[in-house]
Amino acid sequence: MAGVPIWSARLCSALLIIFFGCSEARSFGIDYENDTFVLDGKPFRYVSGSIHYSRVPNQYWKDRLTKMFAAGLNAIQVYIPWNIHEPFQGQFDFSGQQDVVAFLRLTHSIGLYVILRPGPYICAEWEFGGFPAWLLKGNNDIQLRSSDPRYIKAVDQWFDVLLSEIAPLLYVNGGPIISVQVENEYGSYFACDYDYLRFLRQKMIDILGNDVVLFTTDGDGVGYLRCGTLEGLYTTIDFGITYDPAQNFNVQRKWEPRGPLVNSEFYTGWLDHWGESHSHTDAAAFAKSLDLLLAYGANVNMYMFEGGTNFGFWNGANMPFAPVPTSYDYDAPLTEAGDITGKYLAISKVISKYYPPPPIPIPPSTPKFAYGKITMNLVSTIPDYLEKYTPGGPIKSKYPINMEEIDHYYGFVMYRHILKDNVSWPTTLDIMGVRDRGYVMINQIPFGIIEREKNTTVNIKGVIGDYLDILVENQGRINYGDNMNDNRKFLSQTKWSIEHTSIVYRTTSCSKEGTSSNGHLL
Repeated sequence: MAGVPIWSARLCSALLIIFFGCSEARSFGIDYENDTFVLDGKPFRYVSGSIHYSRVPNQYWKDRLTKMFAAGLNAIQVYIPWNIHEPFQGQFDFSGQQDVVAFLRLTHSIGLYVILRPGPYICAEWEFGGFPAWLLKGNNDIQLRSSDPRYIKAVDQWFDVLLSEIAPLLYVNGGPIISVQVENEYGSYFACDYDYLRFLRQKMIDILGNDVVLFTTDGDGVGYLRCGTLEGLYTTIDFGITYDPAQNFNVQRKWEPRGPLVNSEFYTGWLDHWGESHSHTDAAAFAKSLDLLLAYGANVNMYMFEGGTNFGFWNGANMPFAPVPTSYDYDAPLTEAGDITGKYLAISKVISKYYPPPPIPIPPSTPKFAYGKITMNLVSTIPDYLEKYTPGGPIKSKYPINMEEIDHYYGFVMYRHILKDNVSWPTTLDIMGVRDRGYVMINQIPFGIIEREKNTTVNIKGVIGDYLDILVENQGRINYGDNMNDNRKFLSQTKWSIEHTSIVYRTTSCSKEGTSSNGHLL
């Protein structure tokens, strides 16, 4: 594809770090006549990779970004998860690990452009697709990703804050952000609400201005694009390994007859679920397909280039209910630990066919250490711990209360019932509505485990006055598909032969990071 070399295109951007300005006005746009992006008036193509700052400790941001630059990339693509920045309604956090501005400035200093995906929905196999769980509190019938006024009000307030933070980092303002995605794969969602997309488009224009490239991303099928696109937003598609790029891009051309070809998610690997084998995508096959895409003139973003880790309780889940594990390695070119792989080297070799090599060598993999033997000592049982450290004492209710209603959105909640009758013989306890995994105990003695959509029964026995405790684990909210509106976490629909009239709810001091008390119920 004709155009200036990657490094020449970056020169003005790099000088901005020192001089805070260029002699000529900066611009990024689309040349429809020549089917290309244009950067400062010159043809431009990006070869990009996805990285999630929320999945990489901030101490390693520079290491990972430098390795991406050294591979030959000239851009990164990044999601912004709403829920890590507004954990409670109206309480915003852009510090430390959540300092997305610092991450974007660091990206700029390394010499990479940014393709930003601010949502508000991001999927990403992230908890609730990036939505804060407080959206569900008191809104039993809320329709997410639609024109539902309750949802729109929350998004409007969030975007007022977020977009004001990122506006100074747009390319036209001296920053690294060259384009911004509106929503995310909306054509895969049932709502098909064009008024919602129009609201998001106008909100971004109002705060970011008219001179930023806004785009959408959807699967490479006509059915996806029908509801995922909107006038004024550039249509891009996503797909995995292909040996016939023309066939894939024919779908994009139905909506964008002219303009740059873009694969916004070219899959380097795939996600994992608990209980499944680790996903694997052949490096040689991927490199061959990448070569074909670049030879065809396409702009490519590799999803993921570094997968990272779902720290705390930030993993999502898919349906039928299958939680994503702590690891989000994704079989990416950079491992979860940031190590160089054969896939990384194969990708770098392909890119070097089209652009001069980067001006830095490929950094070494992250050093590893042997920490020796780790000894773990029993500190307390969970029920004893809850007895001692529950802030404000337990909540008593005739029926179970979901986690969202008590402002405890992640982790665990323990439900307690005091037996009113003797149960001398094993009696079946049927918990049809556990969300998502329950540990059943009588006076702290384990009797079994119940799981959502799997085993929901356990036999118990005890005497009057015994404590029946069910410790319920939230294994992650659904991040994709039509079930996202049904994401509350609770214990309900209990069928058993024991007469009961009350449930006692216990809290725990396990915070979102899983360490200290935050004063909220769990």
